[in-house]
Amino acid sequence: MNSPLHTLAPDAPAASLAVRTGEARARIMVVDDHPIVREGLQQFLAAQPDLDLCGAAGDSAQALALLPTCRPVLVIVDIALKQESGLDLIRTLRRAEPAVKLLAMSQHDESIFAEHALRAGADGYLMKQEATSCILLAIRRILAGDVYLSDAMHRQLSRRVLGNRGVPGGPIAGLSEREFEILHLLGLGFGTRQIALKLNRSIKTIETHRASLKEKLQLGNGNELVHFAVQMTAQSGLPRAAAPPAEGGGCDPRKG
Repeated sequence: MNSPLHTLAPDAPAASLAVRTGEARARIMVVDDHPIVREGLQQFLAAQPDLDLCGAAGDSAQALALLPTCRPVLVIVDIALKQESGLDLIRTLRRAEPAVKLLAMSQHDESIFAEHALRAGADGYLMKQEATSCILLAIRRILAGDVYLSDAMHRQLSRRVLGNRGVPGGPIAGLSEREFEILHLLGLGFGTRQIALKLNRSIKTIETHRASLKEKLQLGNGNELVHFAVQMTAQSGLPRAAAPPAEGGGCDPRKG
């Protein structure tokens, strides 16, 4: 993505941010299911005078266990953790630690996922394809109290507020957070019973949401809905390598 963000100097506000966070180095926690990403961010952040990686987790359970000892001021969350949604973790962290800043970071299309990440409680959204300078810029802007989005995403949201319906995202942009979450899980291969168990909702409730999704997306039946969800998953790069546990089956270990 060609963006003027690449040309900004990310180190400019570093000294003031250390003062604002109340520590010599702002404590950062990373949640990503790829070890190479966690290790890369650890090395990258270690080179910054104002930032410190206090913990790294591969899934939600590890992240929540680390939270009390890590005491981060900002958590970077991959929204597509294997076998779970990073959006769920963002909601959980926002409820558990309202003061902690949250940066959603993913390889997935920001025109579809950024707004939903913000609604879930994130303070910013960054695509992994961005330059490393953008990572620093996003972290420091969020620590300074701002919301971080790319210039293109800012323009998209502005057009939507002004009533332009022709922006990317189409009918998906009109879905509620729960509907988007269910569509996401359908695209990952989860069935109705599995979604109900995962979200701690009744099967009837999930079926009601599915009916609403079909209406909003103008789809004729359940098969078309699943096909749409899978297509959305494929187009936005969501992983489908690991299938969820079979309907009625037992527990499937999460990737760490």
